[in-house]
Amino acid sequence: MKKAYLVLGDGTVFEGTRFGAGGETLGELVFTTGMCGYIETLTDPSYYGQIVMQTFPLIGNYGIIEEDFEGECCIKGYIVREWCDAPSNFRSQYDVDAFLKKKNVVGLCGIDTRSVTRLIREHGVMNAIICDKVPENLDFVNGYVIRNAVESVTTEKPFVLKPEGEKKFSVTLIDYGAKRNIVRELLRRGCEITVVPATMTAEEILAANPDGIMLSNGPGDPAENTFQIEQLRRLFGKKPIFGICLGHQLLGLADGGRTVKLKYGHRGANQPVKEVNGTRTYITSQNHGYALVADSVRHGKPSYVNANDGTNEGMDYPELNAFSVQFHPEVCAGPKDTEFIFDKFIKKMEGQDHA
Repeated sequence: MKKAYLVLGDGTVFEGTRFGAGGETLGELVFTTGMCGYIETLTDPSYYGQIVMQTFPLIGNYGIIEEDFEGECCIKGYIVREWCDAPSNFRSQYDVDAFLKKKNVVGLCGIDTRSVTRLIREHGVMNAIICDKVPENLDFVNGYVIRNAVESVTTEKPFVLKPEGEKKFSVTLIDYGAKRNIVRELLRRGCEITVVPATMTAEEILAANPDGIMLSNGPGDPAENTFQIEQLRRLFGKKPIFGICLGHQLLGLADGGRTVKLKYGHRGANQPVKEVNGTRTYITSQNHGYALVADSVRHGKPSYVNANDGTNEGMDYPELNAFSVQFHPEVCAGPKDTEFIFDKFIKKMEGQDHA
C-alpha cells in the first residue's frame, strides 16, 4: 500500500496510506461524527467539493449497499483511521475501497483522525490536499473555493415519481441536491412527486399547480444562489412550502435573512435540537456548514435551536404558509424522532396546519 499525505491549508502534514482511487485531490476538509451511516455520507450530494473525514475509527465494516445510496457520490476525497477490507453483512455487495475506486474518489487511511478533528475544531474548517509529495507553496490550496455547487448536483430535467398506492397530493420537489430518503418519505405518504431542476422559475413551478412545494438539501454557500432565492420570494404564500437544510437556509434568505459560515459545521447523526416553544429535545442528523441568523428574517419565527451552540434549527412562516428545518427529518437518527415534520407538511397541504 502506497504512502501519501494530507496537507492542511495551514501547512500541517499528516502521513497516511492510500486506498480507493489514485491521484491528487483538493477540497474543503470537513469531519462527520456519525458512528454509522458512512454509505449515506459517501452518497450525500451536500458534500460536493469537500474532503470528508470520518471521526469514528473503523469504517466499512458492513460493506457497501447500493440500495442505501442517497444520491450521486460528490465528495473530493475520503479520510478514515482504518477501513475494513472484510465487511460482514448479508446485504453487503462490495467494500468501501472498491466503491471509492468505482467513483474515482481518492482515499487516505492510517491518519490520526482525532488529531485532525481537534485541529479543525480549534482553527475552523480549512482547505486541504491529498498528495504523494508535500507542496512547497500552499497558495493554490488556500485559494480553493466551492462554486456553482447546486447547479452541479441538481437534476438536468424534471421527472415524476408516483406512490405505490393512492395518490393523495402532488408535490413539486426543487432539487438542490436532494437525498433519496426525502422522496421515500413523501411517496410513503401518498405524494406524487415532480422533481424539478434548481434552475426552474417560480412561474413554471406554479403552472403545474402542485399541492405543495418541497425544498431539498444541497451543497455550498446558500447566499451564492441568488436566482433560487428570488424564485422562492415569488413562491412565498402561493403554496405550502417545506424546506430542509439548504432549503431552510434559502427560505430564510428569501425572507430577507442572512446566513453565516459556522466554524466547523454540524455533520453527523447526533446533533441535539431543542423546541423553542416546547420541552422536547431531539437527536438529529445534520450536514451543513452554514446557519441561518434567526433574528434577521422578517416573517419567520424560530421553532428549533441547536442545544450545543444555540444556532437556528428551524423556522415557521405562518403568514406565508411555509416552514423549514435545518436538520434531516428523513434520517433515522433517534431512530425516527422527527418523522412527524413530514406529517406537518401533509397537514399544511390539507389546510389543517396554519402555524
